[in-house]
Amino acid sequence: MGRVLVIGLDPARSRGWDPRPIQAAVARGQARFAELGIESDLCLVAVDDDPEKAIITALRAEDYACVVVGGGIRRDEGLLELFEVVINLVHRYAPRAAVAFNRGPGDSADAAARWLGSDRFGGGEDGLDGEGVAG
Repeated sequence: MGRVLVIGLDPARSRGWDPRPIQAAVARGQARFAELGIESDLCLVAVDDDPEKAIITALRAEDYACVVVGGGIRRDEGLLELFEVVINLVHRYAPRAAVAFNRGPGDSADAAARWLGSDRFGGGEDGLDGEGVAG
């Protein structure tokens, strides 16, 4: 299986609520990757920083087979533009990567596993054809 990048909001940098439950769920999610034998990296961003720069840096660090985009970015209507940025950066910097969406921080590994090695894209080990295009 390939390596996975999980992109989400940094709970320690979000205001107005206790980050500890989300941090614990993220830790459980990372442990699940280990249980499944999947290598993974986290890219946790803060809206008031430069999330685009952090995401580009993360995407350039490895050749990812799958990128999981967290619900904190996807579900908040006020973050629609950030969600668009994330999807377009993945398209640009990891064009061979499948994109997966988790239900919560604890099931990111299961979201990625739905796509890793899947033939939904037409077959190859990475689920993509030899040109990195969905088949």
